[in-house]
Amino acid sequence: MAKGFKTGGRAAGTPNKATTEFRHTITSLLEKNAANVDLWLQQVALGGDDIKPDPAKALDLLAKLAEFGAPKLSRSELVGDDENPLQTVTRIELVPMRDGKN
Repeated sequence: MAKGFKTGGRAAGTPNKATTEFRHTITSLLEKNAANVDLWLQQVALGGDDIKPDPAKALDLLAKLAEFGAPKLSRSELVGDDENPLQTVTRIELVPMRDGKN
């Protein structure tokens, strides 16, 4: 067998079962507690009995909860170097229309 050749396991692109189940559980938990989460965030933002108002903290908590409801996007930066700078190429291609009219 060739070195580096992998056999078995799940096919590329197949989601991990444990991760999928965890995300489903968290999403379900958030959906069932939406009213509570809204109340708790308002209490943090606006303050209340013995609670100092902290809108920035409420926004931070909301951002942390959002990570569980939506996939986190990765950030990437494309850079070139002095010997191989990045180039932008714009291409315009004229193609015949389907009905034969130009």
